[in-house]
Amino acid sequence: MNIGDKVRLVHGREEGIVYAFLPGNVIEVEIEDGFRIPVLRNELVTISPVESQRLNRTPAGQTIAPQRERIAPRQVAFSEKGIYIAFVSINDKAVTLHIINNSDWTLPFSATTQFENVHMGLSAGVLQPRTSQKLTELQMKDFENWPVFAFNLLYFREGTFDALLPFQKKIKCRAQSFYKSKGPAPVIGKDAFVFQLDEENVKKEEVVVKADIQEQLRTSLMGGSTTSKIELEKPEGVVDLHVEKIVEDPSRLSKDEILKKQLATFETSLEQAIGNGMDEITFIHGAGSGVLRDELHRRLSKNQHVQYFKDAQKEKFGYGATLVKIK
Repeated sequence: MNIGDKVRLVHGREEGIVYAFLPGNVIEVEIEDGFRIPVLRNELVTISPVESQRLNRTPAGQTIAPQRERIAPRQVAFSEKGIYIAFVSINDKAVTLHIINNSDWTLPFSATTQFENVHMGLSAGVLQPRTSQKLTELQMKDFENWPVFAFNLLYFREGTFDALLPFQKKIKCRAQSFYKSKGPAPVIGKDAFVFQLDEENVKKEEVVVKADIQEQLRTSLMGGSTTSKIELEKPEGVVDLHVEKIVEDPSRLSKDEILKKQLATFETSLEQAIGNGMDEITFIHGAGSGVLRDELHRRLSKNQHVQYFKDAQKEKFGYGATLVKIK
């Protein structure tokens, strides 16, 4: 089986083209109207050209145009989160600081630095969805003296939407967290030291709280106590995302509000599972229109902590549950 081969689901009517090979023996198949779905390899069979030709012939031997099944267009979920800063290495002596908007919001913003009581403007403007902007260049030899970086943002989108409060965030870089944050930077597509500004339940005290690193190392080497870790609540191994399991009275919520709460519960549970060192977690999202499932799979495919994901307990849920294997 190769990219470009035409395939059919063993236990379904969908047909499509092999688009990509994913970890965990999973194949991404592009079905009609450009939708892509992850499928286990053993759930697919290749359609040979001869078989395809036979299926498209009438009893009289005359060929007819293939009949495309009607697939109702799906509403694309609005990505609300994805604001980052990234320190991109120029060489071993300097980095450039970028602000990144990997969400679907349009973000008017300002970026400043604060050193003691002195503030200095770095940049201001409007970040369009899926764009980034360079703010400044920094020398690594001055790392311990880098200022506090402060960001102020507003949320905007075309049409009607639920108003959100202006967003404010301050970051003080410390070696303990800085050098552990290296990974691919969204939008920019380069390896960098990356911090998410709008991450839910951020509990990285070393990022915000100033700490004396030398003193901590000295204490550790002398056998003393180390900085206590913040305990994250451990989620259940199976998380039900049906709205009636999340809120008491879902009848008062619009479809957009329901999706927002489901995605928030998903993000929180996944972060807690990763933070607690869990090997895997399963999300029950239901089949429905497929909007929630597609958005979960989209986010999982971009999460650097996810080894692979696949449909789970198909005999019970069909395509209504996803198992996530954590690195």
